[in-house]
Amino acid sequence: MNAPVESPAVELRDIPIPELEDDYARETAADRPGVAQPVPQRPIPDQPWNRIALGALVLFVLLVGGWEWSWRAYGAKPTIANSDGLWAIQRRRIDNGEGNATVLLGASRILFDVQLDVWERLAGKRPIQLALEGTSPLTYLEDLAADPNFTGRAVVGVAPDLFFSGYAYRGGVLNYYRKESPSQRIGQWLSMHFIEPFFAFDDPDFALAAVLKRQAWPDRPGRPARMDVRKLRVSEADRNTHVWDKLENDPAYREIARSVWMQEFVPSEDDPPPEKLAQMAKEQIERMVKVVATLKARGVPVLFVRPPSNGPFYEFENKIFPRAQTWDVLLAKTGAPGIHFEDYPELQGMELPEWSHLTHADAERYTAALYKIIARDVWPETK
Repeated sequence: MNAPVESPAVELRDIPIPELEDDYARETAADRPGVAQPVPQRPIPDQPWNRIALGALVLFVLLVGGWEWSWRAYGAKPTIANSDGLWAIQRRRIDNGEGNATVLLGASRILFDVQLDVWERLAGKRPIQLALEGTSPLTYLEDLAADPNFTGRAVVGVAPDLFFSGYAYRGGVLNYYRKESPSQRIGQWLSMHFIEPFFAFDDPDFALAAVLKRQAWPDRPGRPARMDVRKLRVSEADRNTHVWDKLENDPAYREIARSVWMQEFVPSEDDPPPEKLAQMAKEQIERMVKVVATLKARGVPVLFVRPPSNGPFYEFENKIFPRAQTWDVLLAKTGAPGIHFEDYPELQGMELPEWSHLTHADAERYTAALYKIIARDVWPETK
């Protein structure tokens, strides 16, 4: 038997690489069957790259500048985003030695209507703002009750439709605070220092997807169009917040905001029956009784505040959660003091453009009046 003839060894460097007709083409295995493919050749085409880069940069600046200009012309100004990370920064102040502060909790009325500058001028110390729009404060007060670092005072806002239902639009913030990663903290810092203070368009309400969503698209069968809540506020780095002045100065925009709220006031088949609403309120009050007792045992006083509302919003709140069955019961069962705007002339007669939040000027007057009532009737030692 003849021994097999060994083929001579062939090295890749010995195989000539054919010239490619297209300088930008790449030689593939199909071009050289049976031969190992060398490192792919990717020649860079001869192009005026400097001019292309400059053109792309100019186009980018023009597009971003045009988008920014259009929103500035609409009335927008740079503001700090009320993000989960921003809330976490304020919550950590309690962990870092400021646990003896006055802490504000509640929904958007306490967030928009209590002005930290005014409070600080009268009290000599700035409160910590932990209120969250569209969210019951109960879970966050329970968190403070379980935190021995908190030894100050709690001012808790009561927006009836949120407080007594337990609704939590921003319900994930507490979990974010507990699990926030280093990269998230860095991203928050970078955004607060290099983007948000300079660009008015950096707001969820002005995002292209949000703008497209609220166009007048045809309704789908069985799915009528629903308007999302529009931009309502302007915030600072410590979450000091006030209503956007466009709500006060632009009648058309004010009507948009009112129309959003009106969606909630129209009865629907999905509305809970009165007995269900009563049960929801009872459960929230029972939870609040426990948390107030825990705080009182540690020497932490709690004050409930019912900020102003008017028009259809006020009528809706009184209809689903009447004062006698909710607010009065809350104070009686918790034993905590309360300030209801209906009981104090100095907290009435203020302007609420969309029935739920005070104008910036009236928010400052409201804060001053509220603080004076607290110092006079609730915590005299705060004078």
